[in-house]
Amino acid sequence: MLEGIVRESIGKKSSKALRRDGYLIANIYGKGLENISAAFKVNEFIKEARKKETLAFDVKVGGKVYNVVIVDYQRDVVTNDLKHVDLKVALPGVVSKYMIPVKPFGTPIGLKNKGVLIQSKRRIAVKCTAENLPNSFDVDVSKLDIDDTILVRDIKVPAGVSMVEADRVAVLGVIKAR
Repeated sequence: MLEGIVRESIGKKSSKALRRDGYLIANIYGKGLENISAAFKVNEFIKEARKKETLAFDVKVGGKVYNVVIVDYQRDVVTNDLKHVDLKVALPGVVSKYMIPVKPFGTPIGLKNKGVLIQSKRRIAVKCTAENLPNSFDVDVSKLDIDDTILVRDIKVPAGVSMVEADRVAVLGVIKAR
């Protein structure tokens, strides 16, 4: 389990000092919870984020364990180092909005006909409880030919999950290469 520290001072000076010591600045928030300013060791956070098997994972901050989902992160423009991360607490029984990754699999027919697979949506917004939270939307693209698209309405949604995106939005498609 990933362990972090609670930050007492939230100023720019203290954030720079923590980053210099190898920490990643994080905000933890959720419905009905007070925001928590935390810091994690950068390398430990990256290892934990890569090895997680579900979208939500546990972190321990200030003696309490939170089941969190990575909402957003910021990287340094020059060095590409991780600078900041926003974590949302996945509260059981509370309906909340989450961004679920889209993972295409298979080889489209259109690639043989000089087409290119385009993924216009990498993540799709859904509303659900923490218990119904899907890890990803696995989409089969093997039947796509040139000018075929998969829309939000074509993606199979598990029970207890509702799409926030409009059903006519394109997620994946094959276009003719120039």
